[in-house]
Amino acid sequence: MSALLEVRGLRTVFPGESGPVPVVDDIAFDLDRSEVLALVGESGSGKSMTALSILRLVPKPGRVDAGAVALEGENLLDLPVTAMRRIRGRRISMIFQEPMTCLNPVLPVGAQVVEAIQLHEAISTVDARARTRDLFAEVGIPDPEARLDAYPHQLSGGLKQRVMIAMALSTRPEILIADEPTTALDVTVQAQILALLRDLQRERRMAILLITHDLGTVNELADRVAVMYAGRLVEVAERRALLSEPLHPYTRGLLRSMPALARPGERLPEIPGVVPPPDQWPSGCRFSTRCAERFEPCADRVPSETEPAPGRRVWCHDVERRLDGGAGK
Repeated sequence: MSALLEVRGLRTVFPGESGPVPVVDDIAFDLDRSEVLALVGESGSGKSMTALSILRLVPKPGRVDAGAVALEGENLLDLPVTAMRRIRGRRISMIFQEPMTCLNPVLPVGAQVVEAIQLHEAISTVDARARTRDLFAEVGIPDPEARLDAYPHQLSGGLKQRVMIAMALSTRPEILIADEPTTALDVTVQAQILALLRDLQRERRMAILLITHDLGTVNELADRVAVMYAGRLVEVAERRALLSEPLHPYTRGLLRSMPALARPGERLPEIPGVVPPPDQWPSGCRFSTRCAERFEPCADRVPSETEPAPGRRVWCHDVERRLDGGAGK
């Protein structure tokens, strides 16, 4: 059976002084029905731009330059604008990072969810309002009837995020893209939102593309993990396998920097440097300028995809060398 969503060769570019600059470069992954796939990496890795590319919401002057995004075999990149609008928000919904910037400050939150429902369905305002009230209750908003008429500034960050989740679920999507859904929330509320997403995903059997830099969040929700660095994937694996035995040096660096793994008072190991801007990405392995394990081909040659185990993909010269029996050492 084919995957629900198949991304192949996705490339998104922005204009630069010397020509188009890729910010998402040759990305390929599948998202199965009822699966949670986490897309992980530091800020600047291209995670959010990958999500916007899937939804055809890349801000101008950026554009999707190549590839395919197939929803049940239909390439979304080839659809007319009107057909894509019917899919966006109905079959694929998205929760954005900061709910305050996504909610209209001068409209009650209930009216905003009602509007989202009526945009995709021929339904009366009375019925849409009743569904919104039920959604508010489902996502754990207390006194949902009263909250329908509340304005965003009258709600806490956690409640605003619950409103955004209710809005995203209002059309019963098959896929939910959650872009850093707990970033602006305190630790207690983060745990509540993650538990809510986990419960809703199981109850509704929807697929989730979870975009995050937090491997603790990955451990809570994900079935599989795709690690991204500087616009490219570096490792894709089932969650347990990746967290227990990371193969790419970048994945190992991310895991070592998790606060939960440090002893009290111990300084966390860090990956030296920062993700370079897209117009300064190395020509070979893009992690080579920060990698302590680099060797001769890393700076000049793009690593090939290797499959060290079924369902596991890695792009690393050292992994390729070890799979070849150590040739070239």
